[in-house]
Amino acid sequence: MENPRPEKVAIVDEVRDRIENAEAVMITEYRGLTVSAIAELRTSLRPVGGRYKIYKNTLVRRAANDVAEGFTDLLTGPTALTFTEQTPEGETGDVVAVAKVLKDFGKANPELIIKGGVFEGNFIDATELGQLAEIEPREVLLAKLAGAIAAPMSNLAGLLQALPRDLAYGLKALVDQGGVGSVQNAEDSTASNADSTESDSTESTKETDAAGDESPAQESEA
Repeated sequence: MENPRPEKVAIVDEVRDRIENAEAVMITEYRGLTVSAIAELRTSLRPVGGRYKIYKNTLVRRAANDVAEGFTDLLTGPTALTFTEQTPEGETGDVVAVAKVLKDFGKANPELIIKGGVFEGNFIDATELGQLAEIEPREVLLAKLAGAIAAPMSNLAGLLQALPRDLAYGLKALVDQGGVGSVQNAEDSTASNADSTESDSTESTKETDAAGDESPAQESEA
């Protein structure tokens, strides 16, 4: 058996490495696309972390032995692989944005046929890939998430601001309804009753003492 040429081995290793490190790999057929159209597609994919590469199907099959079942079945005709890698700024590529670029380009250029691929190790067909493209961009989802988190916080802040105000209103209403005055009157009444009781007790003691003083005097006179 003839040994494969080094350049083919290098390509197989390259494809295998890209597949293993990409979050998603999408297969498209480019039959009928001009060289300038393919260059335009590559340019559109680059800002969102997409890499559009054309390899021989036989070499891709060798590199994709361990890829999800169904992937290599799509390698028929003139096909290209789109890898989700990194943006020029070094950020992680956006799978949704890459799928959307392919879908939008396919609408303007019907020659581009989206076949399917793998996403996070799982096989996805053309329909699922199209649905992936319909998901809102990451920035929009993050903005909505931030809004959802911020809404309860703003409500909590408003509640905390309202507590002192509501407490003041409550105290004022208590005063207006005589609540505080009633409490004060009750205290004054209690104090007055206590003084009256003490006074009565003192007078009773004096009378008892007076009666005690008279009795011995009368006995002495007798």
